[in-house]
Amino acid sequence: MSEDLAPLPSLLSAYAGPDAPRHRLIWALDARFSRLVATTSEPIIGQMRMAWWNDALTDESGVKGRGEPLIDAMRKLDALPPCGLSQWLDGWEALIGEVDLSGYAEGRGGGLFRALAGREDIPSWLDRAGAAWALWDLSGHGADREVAGRAIELARGYITGGRLAWPKQWRPLRIAYQLARRDIEEGRCAPAGLTAALYWRLVRIALLGR
Repeated sequence: MSEDLAPLPSLLSAYAGPDAPRHRLIWALDARFSRLVATTSEPIIGQMRMAWWNDALTDESGVKGRGEPLIDAMRKLDALPPCGLSQWLDGWEALIGEVDLSGYAEGRGGGLFRALAGREDIPSWLDRAGAAWALWDLSGHGADREVAGRAIELARGYITGGRLAWPKQWRPLRIAYQLARRDIEEGRCAPAGLTAALYWRLVRIALLGR
């Protein structure tokens, strides 16, 4: 499966160690959901497309979705169904039609972080970290600056105080959250791409933990 990743997810996946191939597929799937939402104007059509992905990704027979390279690659890696899938899809669907930022944040962010962690039983603070990250990410990828500002303001409420007990295998999630946290606390939207400043912040967090 040769689906290209954006630079930031690609770098984050590199910190997943032996689990990097699965992380890359999860990020590729998230990018696919993003494109689905961006190319959907009618909510009912969006819901139907999301339902197809849900059915294909949860089909135990391995028949549905066969021939779709991303799904085939995930099956080959035994990465189906991804954890948090229903939550994840609901989050993306919250951007179709009337935008529900809280639903998007808790759905996409919590679902994506569950999928990356590979566990359904995650602590509540990881759900919140995922929600904060998702709002930060959204703020850098939309043309609507008013929505971007609202996303960053809402993200402040998901920031968790104090030191969090990040397991070693969740290192990519910790890096993603800490990248977002600094901008959110300073009221700054995410950059549209991987800037030099963001890259060096990522390296610093990866090496020093902050």
